[in-house]
Amino acid sequence: MAPSALPAYESSVSTPRPKVLIPEKVSPDGLALLSPHFEIDQPKGPSAEELISIIPNYQALVIRSETKVTAAVLAAAKNLKVVARAGVGVDNVDVEAATTHGIIVVNSPSGNIVAAAEHTIALLMAVARNVPAGDRSLRSGGWERSKLVGTEVSGKTLGIIGLGKVGFKVARMGVGLGMKVLALDPYASPEIASAASATLVPDLAALLPHADFLTIHTPLIASTLDLISTKELQTMKKTAKILNVARGGVYNESALLEALDAGTIAGAGLDVFTSEPPTPGSPAESLCRHPKVVATPHLGASTIEAQENVSLDVCAQVLSILSGGLPTSAVNAPLILPEEYRKLQPFVKLVEKMGSLYTQHYSARGKGGGSGGFDLVYEGELASITNTRPLFAALIKGLTSSVSEGGGRDVNIVNASLIAKQKGIVVNEIHTRSSDGLVYASL
Repeated sequence: MAPSALPAYESSVSTPRPKVLIPEKVSPDGLALLSPHFEIDQPKGPSAEELISIIPNYQALVIRSETKVTAAVLAAAKNLKVVARAGVGVDNVDVEAATTHGIIVVNSPSGNIVAAAEHTIALLMAVARNVPAGDRSLRSGGWERSKLVGTEVSGKTLGIIGLGKVGFKVARMGVGLGMKVLALDPYASPEIASAASATLVPDLAALLPHADFLTIHTPLIASTLDLISTKELQTMKKTAKILNVARGGVYNESALLEALDAGTIAGAGLDVFTSEPPTPGSPAESLCRHPKVVATPHLGASTIEAQENVSLDVCAQVLSILSGGLPTSAVNAPLILPEEYRKLQPFVKLVEKMGSLYTQHYSARGKGGGSGGFDLVYEGELASITNTRPLFAALIKGLTSSVSEGGGRDVNIVNASLIAKQKGIVVNEIHTRSSDGLVYASL
């Protein structure tokens, strides 16, 4: 039979496509990035128990702020590679547990900067000019002009805690409104403050007594929990108004409620709370109903543009990670420049095999294998690369491949340091130019 007459057969074996779970709303353009490559499931608001039961089937999880990715969820996520938070805050993700399991957590720190800053200014103006109260009065048939006299913001002092991307944008907008801006941020350089037209102050004592409006733009961590409480509120002007479009918990809600009731401060504009929606009977619920408070249901990132931006950003990162590439905004993994990663990639398998051979050799001789101290020496072209963590992770994976449950396959750049510590492995990474000029320096 001539070759051209041979029947054509299609393989009946096909590789299943990776699966992505998206239990919250993601923009159509974000979905369009993923759907050609992966199987997408979009259950609406699964319970914690439902999430635990289905998560083993997925390689990626894309969420917004409502889904709680707990340690129990992550322990069940046997195939999960990445949790992608479409937004900035990751306080609804147990990042430590994700790191333990080698799961990358990514976010979108830049996608909603403008939206969050604009909402801060919107609340500032609404509180200053009694806009919601005026709207309610008019709708109920009132005309209370004399009762609803507000204050101008031009010439007032805006205090900002946290001069990051959102805080910086708020500062610039405040200056545009004619406000004087004081900022507290131990990590902000004088150059950043100058670019924001803000004056840096050293501590809360130098900020709070001078602020007519106070806004915080920090993550919720141990050092920022209840950052502003009774003691701090008592140092502020009685005419001061505070704003929160960052995270519930940076202001102590009970202390804030007491300060408003006592007239210690004049008002507040709040977009975030310790429990969302606020628990019935809680201080957060009382704040939402308080006549001196303008409250919104976590709308800081709720613009068409911001939701589109963060969805596209995290979906692009999911596509990259599941395709063997790198994230651009990993919360629990080091940032590696793409051009550096390309130089490292050919050596990853080599270093892993070197570690594996070492372990097999010494295990066979009854000398234990993987634990101990190792020098990982980079010469030639590799010596100039500052972030060599992929090779560090590859060595740890190789060293533990014969002794770890699962053959070392769960070791990656996310959890390599943790596993090395657990196994008693110490790796000293050495960058040297001693071989420069030799013919095979980069071989």
